[in-house]
Amino acid sequence: MIHELRLYRCMPGRLPDLLTRFETITLPIWRRHGIRQTGFWTTVIGDSNLDLTYLLEWDSLAERETKWLAFQIDPEWITRRAETEQNGQIVANVTNQILLPTRFSAIGNP
Repeated sequence: MIHELRLYRCMPGRLPDLLTRFETITLPIWRRHGIRQTGFWTTVIGDSNLDLTYLLEWDSLAERETKWLAFQIDPEWITRRAETEQNGQIVANVTNQILLPTRFSAIGNP
């Protein structure tokens, strides 16, 4: 099992819009595609309070590639995402890392 750590830095004032989009649009589409989230966090103390960080769980890189691509080209996602950005861009930038648990990790190991 691997995990993907993703960090979204929002445009000023747009974090509430991103949170709503994940809760009401993105997560239902992910469920349809079998994408599993482990958790979501906002930053209380740190570099920026404009950040949303979340963790996805994958069985393999192949699963990630297949399911993430299906999500990215999903017609509902494309349409609904565009609707949420009618008042401007929500996310300034995205970073991600693919993580492999160590043998002593509480989250499990390969």
